[in-house]
Amino acid sequence: MLEKGKISNRQLTILVMLLTIGDSILVIPPSTTHYARQNAWISTIIGMVAGLLTTYMYSRFVKAYPNLTLIQAIQKALGKWIGTILSLMTLMFFLMIGVGSMREISDFVVSEMLQGTPIPSILILFILIVIMATRLGIEVIGRAGEIFTPMIIILFLVLTVAIIPQIEFVRITPILEDGIKPVLRGAISITAYTFLEPVVFLMFLPYVNQQQKITKSLLQGCFLGGIIIFLTLSVSILVLGPDLTTRDIYPSYNIARRISVGGFFERVEALIALQWMLTLFIKVTLFFYAFILGVSQLFKLKEFRVLTLPTGLILVALAPLIAPNYTYYNTVFDNYLVYYVITFGFFLPLVLLGVAMFRRALHKDLKSRN
Repeated sequence: MLEKGKISNRQLTILVMLLTIGDSILVIPPSTTHYARQNAWISTIIGMVAGLLTTYMYSRFVKAYPNLTLIQAIQKALGKWIGTILSLMTLMFFLMIGVGSMREISDFVVSEMLQGTPIPSILILFILIVIMATRLGIEVIGRAGEIFTPMIIILFLVLTVAIIPQIEFVRITPILEDGIKPVLRGAISITAYTFLEPVVFLMFLPYVNQQQKITKSLLQGCFLGGIIIFLTLSVSILVLGPDLTTRDIYPSYNIARRISVGGFFERVEALIALQWMLTLFIKVTLFFYAFILGVSQLFKLKEFRVLTLPTGLILVALAPLIAPNYTYYNTVFDNYLVYYVITFGFFLPLVLLGVAMFRRALHKDLKSRN
């Protein structure tokens, strides 16, 4: 194996949770509320159920393709030529998710925290940390997740409790005013962007210590991450209402600005920015790592670390180019990127599992005849 390290099942749970949270705590509320309005919390529940079912499907890979990553499974299932083409498309998917997340980082920092800062400088600083983590391996990334998790959970609980006095439940009424269709459309966005991106873990399942406990770890991580996203989106609607949540680019960040406890605990938006940076670091690192590991396996390289620096430069170069501004990026996400994620996050694993089941059934039939 190119990667020598191993992660525990607890680390897998933590990484799945952090990836599920990712950048969703800032960018998902306006996207989902745009369609479902005050019923976006229902969309989140639907998305979480769909995500848990999909995550269970991911866990079946351990039996269908033991000790194989997603790229290796594609080649085994579909052969050399089709497998290579589909592998390249999958690697491009990993790369584009990483590029999009890098763009979100730069837009957020420049617009909300360090106005006037050149975007390349932010991207270079961030990608250097990602490269360092990738070169250290999956085991170190898992340990970093363990260190970040208590801080992220404490920050989330403190911010949630502090905003409770501003919550008004009337803002989530009337329920299902326009029927179920807008709610389902909102569920598509949150399912794709939050609960299908853990497909990247199909690149890392062979490096989990106790393979028999992978299903439990994946489902726990997905559920815990889904709960945090549900609470984040619900609080956004209950505090801001559906109109402001939809119009605001970063509703969760601006909710933190409203916190004022006793006249001294206020202006704490930096805390949610820190929470977001930590979860987004894990997300970008995992997709970055998956891309490099996949390229190394596809082209049978003996060492993957030599690809970290050139790939990092590619991300830094592409991030400012994928969209002229954040509004354009958000439009592309809502109308196109959602279905791009669904293709590789749901249909690709489904096809691979279908091929494995068909081959197993065919093998049993031939064996019984002989």
